[in-house]
Amino acid sequence: MIAALAGRRIDATGAPSSRFPVAQIESVQSRIRQRLEADGVRALVCAAACGADLVALAAASELGLRRRLVLPVAVELFRERSVVDRPGPHPWGALYDRFVREARAANDLIVLDLAADDPKMYEIANEAILDSALALAAQEDDESEALVVWDGPHGAAVDYSAQFAREAERRRMSVKNLGILSAGKPWPLREKA
Repeated sequence: MIAALAGRRIDATGAPSSRFPVAQIESVQSRIRQRLEADGVRALVCAAACGADLVALAAASELGLRRRLVLPVAVELFRERSVVDRPGPHPWGALYDRFVREARAANDLIVLDLAADDPKMYEIANEAILDSALALAAQEDDESEALVVWDGPHGAAVDYSAQFAREAERRRMSVKNLGILSAGKPWPLREKA
């Protein structure tokens, strides 16, 4: 199984609403690891932002899985804007540097080099992550799935995690929501009718 993954970043200090609190890192990492093992995942494709991405990459590394990184912009710019700007017990910058170095050495680092001010940058990156996972699955004669670390809708103008899930469904991939605990329960991917 080849898994594509996207999800929330760690909450910024003083964020007006909580989407992925630092206190949930261990729980989310445990859930990701269990899902990777249960599904027989051999390779993980994702970006490397602080939060769901780096937590998943750490779990995949512990399991000895192949890790392919897809970054929307240059390595250093992504590090500055999406990695070291959030709090947490993890040394986000050091984890990012390690995973970028390992992906580069394994020829598994894809840098899209999109314009930093492109309003569709993250949507394009999500699609590239999914397409890369599908291509890798085809190359390896394997199946693919999409994993989303998501806490439910928050009314944001653009919800990149939800967009990732919709694009995965459009590609006929199985979508699994690993959730972020809120009041003790993971949110469903969609509200029930």
